[in-house]
Amino acid sequence: MIPVMGFEGRKVIVLGLGRSGLAAARALREGGAEALCWDDGEAGRTRAAEEGFTLHDPIRDGLEDVACLVTSPGIPHLYPAPHRAIAAAYAAGVPVDNDIGLFFRSLGQGDWAFHDTPPRVVAVTGSNGKSTTSALIAHILEEQNIPVQLAGNIGRGVLDIEPPIDGEVVVLELSSYQTELARALTPDIAVFTNLSPDHLDRHGGMGGYFAAKRRLFAEGGPERAVIGVDEAEGQYLAGQMVEGPEDGRLIRVAAGKLSGPGWDISTRKGWLSEFRKGRQVASIDLRGVPGLPGAHNHQNAACAYAVCRALGLAPRVIETAFASFEGLPHRSQRVAEIGGVFYVNDSKATNVDAAVKALGAFKKIRWICGGLEKDGGLEALWEAAGQVSKAYVIGREAEAFALHLGDIPLEVCGDMATAVARASADAQPGDTVLLAPAAASFDQYDSFEVRGADFIAQVEKLQP
Repeated sequence: MIPVMGFEGRKVIVLGLGRSGLAAARALREGGAEALCWDDGEAGRTRAAEEGFTLHDPIRDGLEDVACLVTSPGIPHLYPAPHRAIAAAYAAGVPVDNDIGLFFRSLGQGDWAFHDTPPRVVAVTGSNGKSTTSALIAHILEEQNIPVQLAGNIGRGVLDIEPPIDGEVVVLELSSYQTELARALTPDIAVFTNLSPDHLDRHGGMGGYFAAKRRLFAEGGPERAVIGVDEAEGQYLAGQMVEGPEDGRLIRVAAGKLSGPGWDISTRKGWLSEFRKGRQVASIDLRGVPGLPGAHNHQNAACAYAVCRALGLAPRVIETAFASFEGLPHRSQRVAEIGGVFYVNDSKATNVDAAVKALGAFKKIRWICGGLEKDGGLEALWEAAGQVSKAYVIGREAEAFALHLGDIPLEVCGDMATAVARASADAQPGDTVLLAPAAASFDQYDSFEVRGADFIAQVEKLQP
């Protein structure tokens, strides 16, 4: 646990008592604060009470003598409207923070000054690829016996990790919900993978969404920035991070070759290439790496490669670790091969951009899609569907979703069991049955993980 410092003997309210909220309450208590807890749901309040925390409703019980309100990522603090407790904190002048802000505020305490090699923090954000990039960085470091902890939006809560030891690397996956509010953001290396429309209602539009991501680079500034520059936002952000073209604090990542004298990583036709001062210094063939299929995973590999190079690892060491990376569940996860038909679970493709990238990674696709449609429309899927033999649409509003798929051949299935059964019946050897929903899961499932697990369960029923 990372004890939260700076609130000794003072009251701090923790709003939202899921994984990160309870971890924050424990860390505050460990650091000497009086942690007061509240959740709108009875289950969360019960969990906190069972751990001995005092329940305190910020609306009913007030905010007198409260030093800070710490909120969980899923609770709106600005758009579409602040939660009533957060609005009350604003009105009372009480600072609002989250567990990420508390983490960076408290990390360098304790024995930090006595380390021979100070621990370093790598923080990864972006619309897509955050989890795979973060996990891949951790995997490469583990393969080199470098102590590493993986936390944030993946793995453990940031305050749940152990205080880092000498030379350790902490890898954090951070969502826009987490970066937008944190009052302290000071990683040693910050990564921006890409940007595409997502969570627009929560951020008041695309500009607010990008602004939330950009804070990771603006609040203090990392020692090194790894930035995907395939979109205009990444190009803008990269330009903001340097004093000139040769500034070595920036590593640009792109799907094609970049020009200029800086430090660049490109992925083209399955090859990763590193350029420094206009010269190629390394290249890696990614085409046969089973855990990193498709151009989108090659970008993830490039971001992870850039971080590990910045940490001092050699190209061949990173290449060897790529080969043993098995990928993450629900992200281009090969589930089975039955009768020459491949079944791939990419339930994490919860937005159109992620689904487009998943569709580009395979050929002869039987595509299972649908769910809770997000802002921005589905038109971008039409051009990406050239390898789709047929779509099998699920979700409570499957018929409405299907109307937005243009001329793609399709069948409205409604539920996962029907979709898998129909896709399997139609599939020929060499086909891939791909779950890449291009939509959120909450119309039928509690999470994308549960949706992916249902896909796997249905595929298992097909096994002879």
